[in-house]
Amino acid sequence: MLAKILSSTVIGIEACLVEVEIDIARGLPAFSMVGLAEAAVRESKDRVKAAMVNSGYPFSDDRITVNLAPANLKKDGTGFDLPIALGILTAGGMIPAQAPQNYLALGELSLDGRIKPVNGSLAMALAAKQAGYRGIIVPHENGREASVVEGIKVLPAKTLAQVVGFLRDENRIVPLVTDPADVFARNGHYEGDLAEVKGQENAKRAMEIAAAGGHNMLMIGPPGSGKTMLARRLASILPPLTFDEAIETTKIFSVVGMLPKEQALITQRPFQAPHHTISDAGLIGGGHIPRPGQVSLAHNGVLFLDELPEYKKNVLEMLRQPLEDARITISRAAQTVTYPSRFMLLAAMNPCPCGYAGDAAHSCQCNANQVQKYRGKISGPLLDRIDLHVDVPAVPYKELTGDFKAESSQTIGVRVLAARRIQQKRLAVDGLYCNAQMASRHLRKYCRLNESAGRLLETAIDKLGFSARTYSRILKLARTIADLDGAESIARSHISEAVQYRTLDRRLATLN
Repeated sequence: MLAKILSSTVIGIEACLVEVEIDIARGLPAFSMVGLAEAAVRESKDRVKAAMVNSGYPFSDDRITVNLAPANLKKDGTGFDLPIALGILTAGGMIPAQAPQNYLALGELSLDGRIKPVNGSLAMALAAKQAGYRGIIVPHENGREASVVEGIKVLPAKTLAQVVGFLRDENRIVPLVTDPADVFARNGHYEGDLAEVKGQENAKRAMEIAAAGGHNMLMIGPPGSGKTMLARRLASILPPLTFDEAIETTKIFSVVGMLPKEQALITQRPFQAPHHTISDAGLIGGGHIPRPGQVSLAHNGVLFLDELPEYKKNVLEMLRQPLEDARITISRAAQTVTYPSRFMLLAAMNPCPCGYAGDAAHSCQCNANQVQKYRGKISGPLLDRIDLHVDVPAVPYKELTGDFKAESSQTIGVRVLAARRIQQKRLAVDGLYCNAQMASRHLRKYCRLNESAGRLLETAIDKLGFSARTYSRILKLARTIADLDGAESIARSHISEAVQYRTLDRRLATLN
């Protein structure tokens, strides 16, 4: 007999529907699987047989053939265990032939028949909804993340016997429903607040500009000046995640198995801070079976690289594509996958190898050549892609012990959100979200300068030798500063402030 069960596999972060076809024919006992299955899928026959027998169902002694269609699509993971078991039971007459046709099923089987969680269930639920299926049968632990998809029944199951009983109409599985608004209300708050950071008003202003325009930022200062503390609070002033952004971000965490248990959605902007020993595959993504890297896990959020010159140079250079294109493409012999990677790059470094160049309280032990070599570990093309270079000096004792009340993240966030709304209204026709995404044609249209502002920028470029890309970055920064001021046009003061945030360029110009 022949049976068909619907399932799915994930390519990149998108789910592709798979038909699990089971044929049981007379012949010597055999279990063969075709359809470009990876090792984890091929091993399912042993798990399926033990799960069925231990759940009280007979396992056929005839010839069983499993076909995973389409046959040219690579199948990976353990999520095909449940559909294969259901297919064998349907082909053997244990389940009515029509019962599974409107449901997509996925799940790994343990040897005692329990259904274990799998990665990527959110993407699979979205695929099932788009294909018009009535519902999706998922492991109980995956129920919450799949249930945020509206318009499809999500049926969380704990055991194979429970699913078989449901398809036989012997018991009921209660569909799980999750209200996204409730999830955002419970989990959308950040722990850190910029009001906790003493002093560093210049750095906070730079962070506000970076958040308002989606700009990349580099902080330069001695050890203990508060760079990491500031960095960990950047997400708290960014605009809240939209539902579509939350779905896209959650899909990435779901695919790699990093979605926190019992959490339906990622409701806070991600903050990823990889160690400087990270490999290129760890940062960008890759492997024999491609997986997202840190740049994709930081999608719609912040990627923080502390001690930037300590990272391997070849690893840093790989950041160029995702910084420019907001996506990363990984090509392998068998397949090519593309992961989204639209993130804000926030980096920190010392001003010199010893860390105390320019610090009044400590004497620097480095000569000019050592300083230049240290800063030279960061290439010019990468520096050009970082919009703000900001000095973060040591905080004086009076500021540490003073009673001055700093602005809260909520207060700053209101200004950031107002500036973002101005940008979204202006750039909506071009499909852009913020000033950092503007291309040359947008600069010509939205960043026109009056004569005074133009002369100031020309002088800065001539004296400091800014590149063409740096020129574009300054215009984008100035546009964001003007948006924070609520100004229609870019004034001389906006250009002046934007140029001040090219600290490293100005220092290198002085050294040369």
